Amino acid sequence: MSGLIALLDDVAAIAKVAAASVDDIAAATAKAGAKAAGVVIDDAAVTPKYVHGFEADRELPIIWRIAKGSARNKLVVLLPGLMLLNFFLPAAITPLLMIGGAYLCFEGAEKVFHIFAPHADAVVEADFDTRDPAHLEEEKIAGAIKTDFILSAEIMTIALAAIESTSPWMQGVTLAVVGVLITAVVYGAVALIVKMDDVGLRLAATSRTAAGRGFGRGLVVAMPKLLAFLSTLGTAAMLWVGGNIVIHGLDVLGWPWLYDQIHHMAEAAAHAVPVAAGFVAWFVTAFFDGIFGLILGLVLIPVATRVIGPMVGAMTGKRAAH
Repeated sequence: MSGLIALLDDVAAIAKVAAASVDDIAAATAKAGAKAAGVVIDDAAVTPKYVHGFEADRELPIIWRIAKGSARNKLVVLLPGLMLLNFFLPAAITPLLMIGGAYLCFEGAEKVFHIFAPHADAVVEADFDTRDPAHLEEEKIAGAIKTDFILSAEIMTIALAAIESTSPWMQGVTLAVVGVLITAVVYGAVALIVKMDDVGLRLAATSRTAAGRGFGRGLVVAMPKLLAFLSTLGTAAMLWVGGNIVIHGLDVLGWPWLYDQIHHMAEAAAHAVPVAAGFVAWFVTAFFDGIFGLILGLVLIPVATRVIGPMVGAMTGKRAAH
């Protein structure tokens, strides 16, 4: 009997440790997810464009395939890669994060540049006209998964940096949970967004009440505006998140001047508006991070299109899209 009681005590102790570990993982996941929120917004805002132009019945299958690719990016490639890098060469994480941030700045600035100087790639447009829909769908999915890889790398790296525990298993489990949850949230939201106009059409056609039909028509009218807003938000998120990553990286590497200046301006603005100090500090920081991101991205456009793009094209035998 005493042996049984001792065994039950051990089981109870293990259960307490497991419960504490679950709480720790949940707390770490929430913190890591919050830190990566800017990139998550960017990810959710960027993805709907990849299903634009396809038949309605292909939208959800395309999103599902992109979501599976995103989960594979996070769990199969990035999670073990980041864990190994964090163990053997942690000093490389900040420079790699900065490279990803610079890429986001370039993408955001390229979108802004395109607004004021519209341009198109003749090769891309010719391909769009001549390739069959199945081939085009495969390329769209592949392009979305490649873009997702950059954003997922940013999300997972930011999440890893936000985990306070030094335990490898705690870091690994937290990263896995973050990866799964963020993928589900992002692509669940994307699926809801791209199908909302279909829901509106169905309500407008089949609802038994005038209010329901009016709501359906309102959804149909509102969706293009929502997608345009998400596109703008995605571009802004690219710039402020990318700029913040690069500025924070410079601070970590020993060049804190720009980070300190923005921090001081945010603090001064927050003191001037104490009623909404937290929001004001965030807004000022995001604004100046975004301005820096735009400037950096504009500088990188000729570097990417005239140096890196041709080099990649020469090595792969293909012309770059930008």
